[in-house]
Parts: sequence; C-alpha cells; structure tokens
Amino acid sequence: MSVNEAVHKVEDKVKNLVLNNKSEEQKNVEKSEKNNTQKKAKGNNGKQSALYLNPEPEFIEERNAMFDRLQLSYAESVAQKPRAVLKVVLKDGSEKEATAWETSPMDIAKQIAKSFPDKQCISKVNGELWDLDRPLEGSEGETIKLEFFDFESEEGKRVFWHSSAHVLGEACECNLGAHICLGPPTDDGFFYEFAIKNGAGVPADTPERTVSQADFPNLESVAKNVIKEKQKFERLVMSKEDLLKMFHYSKYKTYLVQTKIPDGGATTVYRCGKLIDLCVGPHIPHTGRIKAFKLLKNSSCYFLGEATNDSLQRIYGVSFPDKKLMDAHLKFLAEASMRDHRKIGREQELFYFNEMSPGSCFWLPHGTRIYNTLVEMLRTEYRKRGYDEVITPNMYNAKLWHTSGHWANYKENMFTFDVEKEQFGLKPMNCPGHCIMFKSRERSYRELPWRVADFGVIHRNEFSGALSGLTRVRRFQQDDAHIFCAQSQIEQEIENIFDFLKYAYGVFGFEFKMELSTRPEKYLGDLETWNNAEAKLEGALRKWGGKWELNPGDGAFYGPKIDIMISDALRRWFQCATIQLDFQLPTRFELEFKSQEGDGYERPVMIHRAVLGSVERMTAILTEHFAGKWPFWLSPRQVLVVPVGVKYQDYAKEVRDMLVEQEFYADVDLSGNTLQKKVRNGQLLKYNFIFIVGEQEMSERSVNIRNRDVMEMQGKNATIDLETVFKQLQALKRTKSLENVLGDN
Repeated sequence: MSVNEAVHKVEDKVKNLVLNNKSEEQKNVEKSEKNNTQKKAKGNNGKQSALYLNPEPEFIEERNAMFDRLQLSYAESVAQKPRAVLKVVLKDGSEKEATAWETSPMDIAKQIAKSFPDKQCISKVNGELWDLDRPLEGSEGETIKLEFFDFESEEGKRVFWHSSAHVLGEACECNLGAHICLGPPTDDGFFYEFAIKNGAGVPADTPERTVSQADFPNLESVAKNVIKEKQKFERLVMSKEDLLKMFHYSKYKTYLVQTKIPDGGATTVYRCGKLIDLCVGPHIPHTGRIKAFKLLKNSSCYFLGEATNDSLQRIYGVSFPDKKLMDAHLKFLAEASMRDHRKIGREQELFYFNEMSPGSCFWLPHGTRIYNTLVEMLRTEYRKRGYDEVITPNMYNAKLWHTSGHWANYKENMFTFDVEKEQFGLKPMNCPGHCIMFKSRERSYRELPWRVADFGVIHRNEFSGALSGLTRVRRFQQDDAHIFCAQSQIEQEIENIFDFLKYAYGVFGFEFKMELSTRPEKYLGDLETWNNAEAKLEGALRKWGGKWELNPGDGAFYGPKIDIMISDALRRWFQCATIQLDFQLPTRFELEFKSQEGDGYERPVMIHRAVLGSVERMTAILTEHFAGKWPFWLSPRQVLVVPVGVKYQDYAKEVRDMLVEQEFYADVDLSGNTLQKKVRNGQLLKYNFIFIVGEQEMSERSVNIRNRDVMEMQGKNATIDLETVFKQLQALKRTKSLENVLGDN
C-alpha cells in the first residue's frame, strides 16, 4: 500500500466516525471524489518518478554523507573562533558594528532597508566576492569594507548565473546520472558540460546517451523542483586528500583536483540539495531567488577545450530573478535569431562555408561586394591619413617566428609545415613582416611616424568546435596597421587613431567605448618606460573626452593597450578595434632610426592598430546590426529595375545598364513572373530601391521608385526623370548616409 493510499484509508475511517449520518448519495459523491484524488496523486507520483533516476547514482549519497561529517567538524572549529568586534564601512560611508564569525553581510543588509536583502545577489568584503550568508572574519577592531551587488550589476549577474548553473548540474545528475565537469556563467547565461556514463551491466562498447532538446522539459522540471525547495548554497573548505575521496567516481573532477590544487592544499565545495560540486563560488543565498529558468541549446565540446581529451556534452541556459526579464530576454533572442548573420548570409547569398576548408569563408559575388566596399572605404581614409599600404608574404620561415617570440608563445595557434627540411608557418599576424620591412634599409627620424597598413591574409588554427560563422574563422583579413614612431610622437598618433575610430564607427552608427589596460604582473621592459607609455595613453584618452574605463593589470606583456568596444542595434557589445603599444618587437628585431640629435640611433615604438578588426567579423556584426537592410553605399543590391510588361523590357535593360555604368549595383527582372511577384522578390532580397517602368516612364525617360524603408512608397508614386535620380543616388552613395532616402535635386 502506498503512503497516499494509507493516508486516504485513515481519512475514510475518520469520516465514518464523525459523519456516520450521511445519505447514500453523499457517500457516493465522496467516494467518487476520493477515487479522483487517488488517481491524481498516482499521476503526479508517476511524473515525479520519471524525472529522477531510481535508484539514484550511488555517488550522490556518498558525497552527502561525507559533506555532513566534514561540515559538522568545521562547525565545531568555527565555534572556537574568537568573536571579535569589527567595524563595517558601507559604500556610502556609513558604519555598522559586526561580530567576527557570527555577523554575515545578509545581517548587515537587513539593517539597511526591509526590501534591500531580497534584491542582493552577492557582496564584496574588502574587494573579495563573499557569500551573503557567510560570516565575516577578522580580528578585534578591524575595519571591513562591505559592498552589495544586485542582478543589475555585472558581479551580481555572473554570480546569479553561476548559481543557476549549479541548479542545472543537479538536474543533470538526478535526471541523467551525468558526471558533471564545469559549469560557469557566460556573458548571457550559463552552461554545464558533462559525460553520461553507462550503468552497470551495459556492454562496454555501447555508445553513451546523447542528450537532445527533447530532454529539456524533464531537466527543467527537476530544476523547477530544486528552485521550489529553496535549497541553500552551503560552502565548505576541503583538503585535497578529502576532495580526491569525495570525487573518486569522476575522472574529470579527480583530474581537476590533482592538477589545480597543490599537495597539502585545500579549496571549497558548494552544496545545494543533492548536488555537491568543486567550486570557488560564491553563490546566491538559495535557489528560490531564481524566478525564471530556461534551457536554450546543447552542443558537444572537449574536456578543458583540448581536442585530445574526452568529448563531452554541454547544455546552455539562462535565468532571471523576475519572469518579466525572462520574457524580455526571449524576445531579444528571437530578434537576434532573425538577425543572425548566418541566416541572412544564406538568404542573401553573401557567403558560404564548406567542409573541404573548415573555418574559411567562400565569399559569393554579393558578399564580395560588401567586403570590397569596406576595404575601399579604409583605403580611401588611409590615403587621407598618411598610411602606406603594403603587401607581405603569407608564410615565413620559423626563424622569423623564433625572433618575434610567436614560435614559443603562439605555435599551437599556427599552421606549421616543413619545406625542404626547414620549418615554416602561415602568418597569424602581420607585425613581424612589417618589422622586416622597417629594417630593410636605414631609417631616419624624418621618416617617422611611418604608418604601414596591410590587408594580408591571416591564418590561425582555431579548434573546429570553436568555429562559428564569420565571427570565429581560421582564414581572415584584418585592417591591420602598424605605426613606427618616436616616443615623443606616441600621444599625437593615438589622438589620430581616435579620430579615425570616431569617423569609421560614426559611418555605421555604432556607439563605442574604450578600456585602458595597464601593466600586468608579468611584463617585459623597464618600469619607467611602462609608466611613461601608460601616462601618454591616459593623457590621450582624457583629451579625447569620450567614454573610457581603466582595466588595471590586463595589458599585453609587451605594452599597455586600449581595447575599443562597439554597441550594435541590439545593444550588444563587441570588441573589434585595438590600440597596443609594443616596445618588445622593435627590440627583438633590433629596429632603429637615425636620431635627430647627433649621429646616434634610437629605438622606435611600434603601435599595433586595427579599426574594423577582421573584415569577416565586422561583416557579421554589420549584417546583424542592419538586419540585412544594408545602407545604400554598402548594399550589394542597390537597385532592381522591374518592367510592367514585355514591351518595356528593353527600356528596363537600358536603365539597368546606365546604373551599372555609373558604378551602382543594379539588376533587372525579365522573368515571366507577375509584377507583384517581381516586386516581392526584390523586397525579400532587400534591394534599396525598386524602379518600376512602364509606358509613362518609357515615354518620359523616368522611373517610378519604391523605397525599401518607406512603407508609404510601396505603391505607385510620382515619376522622377533619370538624370535627377542618378544625381540623387550618387549623393546618397557619396555621403554614406544611413537613411535610405533620396534627396531633393
């Protein structure tokens, strides 16, 4: 007899004792209700049992028993800690009193405002992220700086999504019996990667179960149960020895413990519900803070990203503390999906990928038009801004890469091969080749700054699993440039680059911001040179007056840098441009120029500079930014001429030929389709303008224009003579306007 059946049997006995004077009709009604309740209970129990493995994996109970034992021991040690009085200073400067090993940030939060604690995801104690329920630590009289972060903050969002990943991890273990590996937050959610091991009695050669989106409903149901239970995140410090015992069942966790934790060392694990995972944390207080949880996609990956390691499965998800935020995010994802450059690339026949050359784009004719227009825009600016364009080899002897340092530090990302018993490599960047050019003859201070630009083809050996459309490729071209200059010229050159960025991003309608990344812990060169370079970059940023932030310690090992982030139509941020100061390559290649003072020589500074970044990635960003509705100057399909009947085809071809002669991308539709069908096809392919021509237009030498972006101009409009239209189109192309509107001429 089930528990529910037993309960109902007792309930029936009670009813019989108390309500023994009921009519037969009432008894029949109650009997019917009882049967319905029993069926519903059995149904719910059946659904729940389908969500959880039975029996559950043995390691779950083993882990919990060990955690309970060690947690008890830890609690006893905490009880012996001295309860020192601490002074807590909040962000606004106000002060609170706390007791070490008793008062938590959550206790302080409750003193601030009634609703304040429920909105916070995490805190920082003296700059270190700290669980809200973890007691403060310190000695008598010590001052603690305490900050709080809600979901709107970057810190709060990442912790919230990290905790949500643990919820997914628990669902994967309970529903799939998975051996989980890593589950970090991402820029827009979280994922967990795992392996599913076959159970006892299953033949060794049986393939592991592959998860699909059909599994998502069950996993989400388990996750919802975890959230409903408001499972607390419990932190515990464990020794390496105990960790190896706890995670003995998982070769992945065992490897991480063995390689990441020194002998005699320790780290933390976190428990929520049945899940216990190796994790540095921190986490939100409990799973109940998650109000909306959804799984989005799945993929395969390699353990630790190494192709030689086991292949794992990965599930991505997103979560929010408010259901309205989830609704807004799903709407955003739907819009992003409609703008996906891979989808638009197929629809507009812009580019193509083939397994014969993974990660290398086949640019189709219309995509090549966009590509060439972008490059020509830059070439025009190069001529105005004093850049010299060069062409350099695609492959170099390994000796060059030894000199530059790439062979030692970047070889795994290069395509290398033997030629006549010597090693060569395809270039992953242009800078060493430009150093060879600089050194090809004696240079004078009068030649500086020397601004050298290169659209050379670059190859980088990206993992196949990391390849993604145009955003992650193996073969690409950059708007790469290097400026060789004297120390005294750095600030002015940086200002010139800022002006270039402002122009280029303004053309596309991008908002942008910058980050100054300063000297890292491991760096080359002397401190004085670094300080001087950083001061000049900061001075240029301040003089520029735009948005910028300091990113301490994140510079390249060879010099400080400025990273430029652009924001697209969906308010997504991308890093494309970069400005890097390099003192090391000029030293490695022994570059020098004749000094203005006397007969001596000086070492130049090298500025690495890109505006668009890779042309491939920028094309992907622009495709999604414009949603395939290209501005006229960049459009691969500018004008479609449509005759209303066979009689007017010759005039339509004449108009098309005149447009092509004036270097517009124009086509004519001479198919047997109806006028409506021709116009509709032109609209689907996003032609900027459709010129309709018939009897009136042919006799007047004019066209009737339908504007892609103006709904009021989708029907018959007043005709415009050809000479006027051509002038208007030329002006629209020349000004690079983002508005698809013909001016008054």
